[in-house]
Amino acid sequence: MTTFAELGLAPDILRALDDMGYATPTPIQEQVIPLALQGGDILGAAQTGTGKTAAFALPLIQRLLPFANTGTSPAKHPIRALILTPTRELAIQVEESIKSYTRHVPVRSLVVYGGVNINTQIPILKTGIEILVATPGRLLDHVQNKTLMLNQVNTLVLDEADRMLDMGFMPDLKRIVALLPTQRVNMMFSATFPEEIRKLADSILNTPTFIEVARNETAVTVTQVVHPVHHERKRQLLAHLIKSRELSQVLVFTGTKLGCNRLANELNKVGIHADAIHGDKTQQERIKALDAFKAGSIRVLVATDVAARGLDIEALPFVVNYDLPHNAEDYVHRIGRTGRAGAFGEAISLVSESETRYLKDIERLIGNAIEPTIVPGFEPGAADVPAYQSRPPRHERPSERHAERAPERHTERQPERQAERPERAAPRPRPAAASRDALFDAPYVPGEATTNASAPARPRPTQKKPVAALFRSPVKPDAAGQ
Repeated sequence: MTTFAELGLAPDILRALDDMGYATPTPIQEQVIPLALQGGDILGAAQTGTGKTAAFALPLIQRLLPFANTGTSPAKHPIRALILTPTRELAIQVEESIKSYTRHVPVRSLVVYGGVNINTQIPILKTGIEILVATPGRLLDHVQNKTLMLNQVNTLVLDEADRMLDMGFMPDLKRIVALLPTQRVNMMFSATFPEEIRKLADSILNTPTFIEVARNETAVTVTQVVHPVHHERKRQLLAHLIKSRELSQVLVFTGTKLGCNRLANELNKVGIHADAIHGDKTQQERIKALDAFKAGSIRVLVATDVAARGLDIEALPFVVNYDLPHNAEDYVHRIGRTGRAGAFGEAISLVSESETRYLKDIERLIGNAIEPTIVPGFEPGAADVPAYQSRPPRHERPSERHAERAPERHTERQPERQAERPERAAPRPRPAAASRDALFDAPYVPGEATTNASAPARPRPTQKKPVAALFRSPVKPDAAGQ
């Protein structure tokens, strides 16, 4: 088995890795580090959880050691390595890792991102740094304000390039690359490679070495579980699982920002301390929620895909897909946040009937069928929910719901409601509803008026029971599922 020492890393860097408990490199680290130490361009196919941050950061730090030892003057510490990430959370995580790797070497780093006051970042830039981790928008803000220079950058790293493309950063990337020296080392990492990413790689990288590790595969240390459930009982099932199994540090993914807030609020109502992070939260709110989750003061962190991008929580045991992603590759990214570095984790997916097509796409991508497990009391057909239960997202509302309610509202319950109403004094006469229908059924006789008394009542059509009702189970949820 290969060790970090055999990869050619400096003793002080190895010492930092020992402090962090890193024993052996991951496959992508084993392949990237030797090539990056030689200074060649690299195009890496790697997803979340493969250890790619250390793969590009460790050789980058070692190549900067000669520059970092040149003195203490800020002028002798210009930015020499630029790492671009699509989100603030990923930028923060990457820079935290770099600080851990450089604890025994004089390499300075800083992270800059939007959502916070830019003036708090300027003083640190003036002191001089070698490594800058940034999101594209905030980096261009600094360039426009002339608070940093990029003319001595000798290494460029693009992390999660496919997400940058999805988030519309391509024009910003082109502007940034134009500001850099032409002679530099380039490394690009992406989980997927659409045509636009290939074109970007061709325009930035110089005869790169392509490295692909475990693309679109799930870690063997992650146990994948699928619980079929009626969409209106998902919240109850999630709360039941957390309480009955005493789960803690649970990262839950939802499909929308509104659903993210709603789920966190519902969990708090039943005594499960939860918080939410999504794009509408301020950066301070997101950092506060993440820190509380890492510290264990909140039990559940509910997040959207964009907000959770780049989250690296040590020893995260549970990931829950409350809403299945529509893109199968996003499923692999989500569950890749657990079962890292040889640790075991569990990925739980709550799947409603309308999401089965997404589950099939996921199984096709990972090349493995996930055996469904029904939780007693939460059978897929059992839709008995409390009156306060919030409505599901619009994309999960089957059209049959309206068909179910229509006959109940207009025929079956109407006599009961009329009987429950108190008698009114001298009610004002009003035309019967059936008389309007009779106008269309009675034969037309010229010169003869059609009255309510003479109009025959049109028989109502027989209401058919909706197909969805046939799948309803007579099993009522047990006490644990309430």
